[in-house]
Amino acid sequence: MQLKDKVAYITGSASGIGKEIAILFAQEGAKIIIADLNKEAADATAAELKATGAQAIGVGVDVTNEDQVNASVEEGAAAFGGIDILISNAGIQIVHPVEEFSFADWKKMLAIHLDGAFLTTKACLKHMYAQGRGGSVIYMGSVHSKEASLLKAPYVTAKHGLIGLAKTVAKEGAKHGVRANVICPGFVRTPLVEKQIPEQAKTLGITEQEVIKNVMLKETVDGEFTTTEDVARVALLFAGFPTNALTGQSLVVSHGWFMQ
Repeated sequence: MQLKDKVAYITGSASGIGKEIAILFAQEGAKIIIADLNKEAADATAAELKATGAQAIGVGVDVTNEDQVNASVEEGAAAFGGIDILISNAGIQIVHPVEEFSFADWKKMLAIHLDGAFLTTKACLKHMYAQGRGGSVIYMGSVHSKEASLLKAPYVTAKHGLIGLAKTVAKEGAKHGVRANVICPGFVRTPLVEKQIPEQAKTLGITEQEVIKNVMLKETVDGEFTTTEDVARVALLFAGFPTNALTGQSLVVSHGWFMQ
């Protein structure tokens, strides 16, 4: 069990990629804090994990609200005796051409993806540093941390920004044994992506199948979506790595959509 008795605070983990990571981490022995905007869904996911014998709690949090972030991290740390792993995964998607993007939507996107990453990092680092047992900070980036796509200016901007944040946290955290890395998935067929398919079809004037084949999966080597399980395995690699040898890095898991 690679994460036995480690405490993982995972945002956006009542569904999708975050939930898959929570399930795998629980199987590997971690104590899980399901942090989600939807408190009922967070509690339900925690109950599912506890039914398998895992230790888990649900907390409600808007990651753009500093007071809520701090309170939820403190609640989790008090329940399980600290914080060892942060998965900053909460995110949304809004698609428009740049000239049609409202400033309000731009700010909303950056707040959730970047402000949320900063606030949760700040709150969790306090515990990781004080505990003296190191830690792992993992940001959910995207292939869009490396590349750009049509209609996604704030998303691409935010995901690029996470790499800069991770590199800084890696340098500052090293003396405390805290590592920071970024997972960069390709398209994963989560509810977030399902919502984009008809939106992009309408905006681009093509069919939904054409969006999937010619936009989302065009650059992959096999025309396949990345799975939540694929992403969770990479998260486990980062979370369980024992030294500072693997820090400040970004790993693309995308069926070859982007190759470094």
